[in-house]
Amino acid sequence: MNRLEGKLALITGASRGIGRSIALRLAQEGAYVAVHYGKRRNEAEAVVHQIRQSGGNACVIGADLGTPDGIHDLFTALDDVIREQTDGSGFDILVNNAGIGQVITLEETTEESFDEVMKINVKAPLFVTQQALPRLKDGGRIINISSFVTRAASPSVFCYSMSKGAIDTFTQLLAKQLGPRNITVNAIQPGIINTEMNAGTLQDPQGQKYAAGLSAFNRWGEPEDIADIAAFLASGDSRWVTGQLLDASGGSHL
Repeated sequence: MNRLEGKLALITGASRGIGRSIALRLAQEGAYVAVHYGKRRNEAEAVVHQIRQSGGNACVIGADLGTPDGIHDLFTALDDVIREQTDGSGFDILVNNAGIGQVITLEETTEESFDEVMKINVKAPLFVTQQALPRLKDGGRIINISSFVTRAASPSVFCYSMSKGAIDTFTQLLAKQLGPRNITVNAIQPGIINTEMNAGTLQDPQGQKYAAGLSAFNRWGEPEDIADIAAFLASGDSRWVTGQLLDASGGSHL
């Protein structure tokens, strides 16, 4: 199926992990994918190479989303892609995936650690989306990557959980605002996924047992599990779904 043929997608933080898998999956569906990276250019170029090897189309865009200048650079580059790949009318799909993990309790939290996680996980997607909206076509899609920790309280990731709670609220506010433009806005809430962010847990036998035991399926998640959901939300099949927080934890903490 080529449900996204002729669509242009921007995925932040797409050089690895969940973002990488979403980039590959949307390209498989026919989308032209702008693969954003912050620091890992080689990994981002490898994603683009894999997409092209499979018959898809993609490009890399490097930008530091932790600064206003970086977000400006992101959209300066995206505007070039829009002119090259479309009639200049805009792009179709925004995936706010870039984020950082943080294993810090309330007692361990400092002003610096709080500011760091909020800057990347909340401030960046807010201002990326602000700049995206004039460029996003009516009928477009916004997909935010949240986390199941917003409903399954985990004090070891205190401020990280707060940052993802903000993304959930952001998602529902945007869905209400953008409904008249027929733009859907949804958030995916992954559980423990086999990515670099969770390497500390999944490289340890006890951690593996813990992660698998959380899920009704007795396994941890893979990035492809999330990418398949993103492909649905990016497509026309999800036209009647907006403002939703989709739990993608494999039934964790039921």
